[in-house]
Amino acid sequence: MNINAETKTIGELALETPNAIAIMERWQIDYCCRGQQSVAEACRNAGVTPMELLTAIGEPRIEQSGDWQNKTLVELQDYIVSVHHSYTRQAIETISLLAEKVANRHGGNHAEVLDVHRVFGELVGELMPHMMKEEQILFPYVEELETTGERPESCFGTIANPIRVMLMEHETAGEKLVQLRASTNGYELPPDACLSFRALYERLADLEQDLHRHIHLENNLLFPRALRLEAYR
Repeated sequence: MNINAETKTIGELALETPNAIAIMERWQIDYCCRGQQSVAEACRNAGVTPMELLTAIGEPRIEQSGDWQNKTLVELQDYIVSVHHSYTRQAIETISLLAEKVANRHGGNHAEVLDVHRVFGELVGELMPHMMKEEQILFPYVEELETTGERPESCFGTIANPIRVMLMEHETAGEKLVQLRASTNGYELPPDACLSFRALYERLADLEQDLHRHIHLENNLLFPRALRLEAYR
């Protein structure tokens, strides 16, 4: 696989070769919130070389289910809401219960779970209104923009304004995910971890990976395409 690692962004690489995402997740390469980094810069930040990454990825595979560049924005938004937003809400409900339970039972011996409880609460406070704004304001605007061929009336002027807010909120959510991983030493379980403790860390790791894919689709595909679409209306 040959690319220019100095000019190709890590977000572009994730879009063009969806099978690379699993490797980026494993190596903690940020392809979502900082998807505009070059491949070289993203690899340096993760402590690997571009050659190591490209060798691990190998030749790109065609994955029809992930070929979002050739689907409509409405289809992409419907997927984000039905799959990622739905999963996030379910995960929040489960993890909130686990985080409180583990903090109450193990906080005396494991201060890190108190941090997890606090930071996860902050993450929830970011994610819930964020998804609501997308579903009730931004996504309906994009749908009307695409389906009618005209620029809809809005309370925010140009779409660049809500997108700027969404990007900032994605950045904040990404920082919370980093804090959670750091507090838990990469979700490493202590020897005395009970089933609830284990379930908490497993569900947090699952949510982290899903949010990375979720934010990647919005930052690197949905938002740029929506901006271009509005510019031609």
